[in-house]
Amino acid sequence: MSIIAWIVIGLIAGFVAKAILPGRANTGIILTTLLGIAGGLLGGWLGVLIFGVGVGGFFALSTWICAIVGSVILLGVYGMITGRQGHAHGRHQHA
Repeated sequence: MSIIAWIVIGLIAGFVAKAILPGRANTGIILTTLLGIAGGLLGGWLGVLIFGVGVGGFFALSTWICAIVGSVILLGVYGMITGRQGHAHGRHQHA
């Protein structure tokens, strides 16, 4: 796949991951894309390691699933590292 395809997949996978984990991280479009690309690589590696399923072409379902799962993992880790674990903008909400 071309670098443009990886960027597009990363951007979409990053935004899907943010939708799955709302409030976890306050990231901009560039960091979201980078997390999505890295998540795609992580998801592809885990897919091969655990299930023997590799990343296919741009339109392959396995590519998208691996990218989204990897992005969710990285976004969760990012949220834990930055202290944004479900709190709006890193601040604690008191009832």
